[in-house]
Amino acid sequence: MKKRILGSNGLEVSALGLGCMGLSFGYGAPTEKKEAVALIRAAFEKGITFFDTAECYGPFINEEVVGEALEPFRKEAVIATKFGFVDGDSTKGLDSSPARIKAVVEASLKRLKTDSIDLLYQHRVDPNVPIEEVAETVKQLIQEGKVKYFGLSEAGAETIRRAHKIQPVTALQSEYSLFYREPEKEIIPILEELGIGFVPFSPLGKGFLTGAINEKTKFEASDFRNIVPRFSEENRKANQTLVDLVKTIAQQKTAAPSQIALAWLLAQKPWIVPIPGTTKLHRLEENIGGASVHLSKAELDNISLALKNIEIVGARYPQQLQDRVGK
Repeated sequence: MKKRILGSNGLEVSALGLGCMGLSFGYGAPTEKKEAVALIRAAFEKGITFFDTAECYGPFINEEVVGEALEPFRKEAVIATKFGFVDGDSTKGLDSSPARIKAVVEASLKRLKTDSIDLLYQHRVDPNVPIEEVAETVKQLIQEGKVKYFGLSEAGAETIRRAHKIQPVTALQSEYSLFYREPEKEIIPILEELGIGFVPFSPLGKGFLTGAINEKTKFEASDFRNIVPRFSEENRKANQTLVDLVKTIAQQKTAAPSQIALAWLLAQKPWIVPIPGTTKLHRLEENIGGASVHLSKAELDNISLALKNIEIVGARYPQQLQDRVGK
C-alpha cells in the first residue's frame, strides 16, 4: 500500500489506517480477543501500518488488544491513542488536566506494550483546561520521549490554531465522508494552511456507505447507531439516495461501494488518511482495495455535481455528544 505523510514533521503512515474501536466498543458485543488480534495482524500483513485506538474504547480493552497484536512488529507500526475523559470512561465527562494526561500516557504505554506512543490525540476538547496547557503537557511528554507526535480530535478551528502555536499538531481526527462533509467549510482549509494531516473516522458513514444498511436494518441493543438521529429508520430511508449514487458509481468502476467512498476521500487531499474499522476479514480486504481505486477528475466532478442535489437528513450525534465537538 502507498504511504502518506501526516503533518509537517514527517509522520509516514499507510494511505489507509485501521480504526480499532469497533473490535471492543460501540458497535455491539466485543470481538473475541484472539479474533481481534488476528484481524489486526492481517491488516499489517496486507500493508496497513497505522492503527487507531483509545483508552476509553472498552474502556482499556482495546489498547490491550492493539498492544498484543502489534508487539511482534512494533517498530514497523504507527500507533495512535487518545486521552481526555474522566477515569478513561467516555460516559463520565471530560478531563484533560496535565496530571490526567500524564497518567493516561503511563497506563497506555503499559497496555500497548511499548515505550513510546507514536501519535497522542486529545479525544475531545476540555473547556475547563486551556488548550495551551494541554499542548504544553504533550510537548513535555514528547521531550521525554514518551510521545512522538501530537494530535487533536473533533477540535474547532480556533483550538487547532492555538494548540499548534505551542506544539505543532501533526493530525486532526474528525468525522468526514460522503455522508458528512462539514469539515470542508472551515476545518480542511485551516489544516492545509497550517500543514496538519487529516484522519477521517467513520469514512464509510458508520457503515451506511457500504450499502449493507437500509431502513429495515436492526442494530444490536448496545450499538451506538441506535441513538444517532441520522440512523433513525425514517432518516435511513431518506438518505438512501446517497447510497444509490455510490452504488451506481461502484458498478461503473467494478468496485464495492465502500471502495468508492474511500477512494473519494483519498482523492480530496494527499494528506488525508481514512481509518475505516471492521471486525470482518473480507471487509478489511475490501476496504484495502479502496486505496487502489482511482477516480478521475471528471468522475470527481460528476460526484460533486450529484452531491449538490442530495440533502442528508438527521444529525450525526445526539445533542449531548454534539456538545462535545467543534470547540
